[in-house]
Amino acid sequence: MHGFFEAALGFPAALFSFALLVVIGYWGLVVLGGLGVDALDGGQGVDTHGGALAGLGLGGVPVTVAVSLLVAIAWFVSLSGSALTTGLPARTAVLVAALGSAWAGTRALLRPLTRLFPQERAARRHDFVGRICVVRTGRVTEDFGQAEVAAADGSTAVIQVRSHTEEAGLSVGRTALVFDYDPDGEYFLVAPFDPVLFGR
Repeated sequence: MHGFFEAALGFPAALFSFALLVVIGYWGLVVLGGLGVDALDGGQGVDTHGGALAGLGLGGVPVTVAVSLLVAIAWFVSLSGSALTTGLPARTAVLVAALGSAWAGTRALLRPLTRLFPQERAARRHDFVGRICVVRTGRVTEDFGQAEVAAADGSTAVIQVRSHTEEAGLSVGRTALVFDYDPDGEYFLVAPFDPVLFGR
C-alpha cells in the first residue's frame, strides 16, 4: 500500500490524482442526487455536448463525461508507468504516454456513448421568424429596437428588431410578430401583433 501512495503522489501520476478525486466526488454527488437533474449536462450556460472538446474528436457527449474519462485514463496510465519506471526522463515519457492514451482511449469509448446522448440543435436566427416577441425597448423604429423572443426549446433571447412603420406604436411591453430577418443588418423585422385577435 505504501508503494501505491508513493506512485500516486509522485510524478507524473500526482498531476492527475487530485483531478481524479474531484471527478470521483462529482460523480458521487450525481449518484446521490446532490447536484440535481442538470448535473450530468454541466448545469446552466455550459456546453452540454462537448463542443469545447469537439476539435479533439471528443464531442457528442456532455463535457463532464469526456473530462472524467480523460482524467481516469490518464491517471491509470501514469500510475502504472510510475510503478514500472524510475528517473525523470522515463517519467516524462510516461506523462506523454498517459496524455496520448487518455485521448485515444476516451475517443474510442465515446463512440458508442454518443448514441445515448441525442444532440440538441442550437436555435438559429431564422428559427425566430414567425414567432411572437415582446418589445423590451422604449420604442421600435427603422434604426433601433430590441425584443425578447422564445425559441422552440423554451429558451429566450433578446434580439435586435426594426419596424418600417413608425406609426406602429411598438413600445416596451407590446407584442409583435417576427416576420423576416435581414442578414446584412443582422436584425429582425417585426409588426404589431394582438394576441387577443388571434386567440392567443
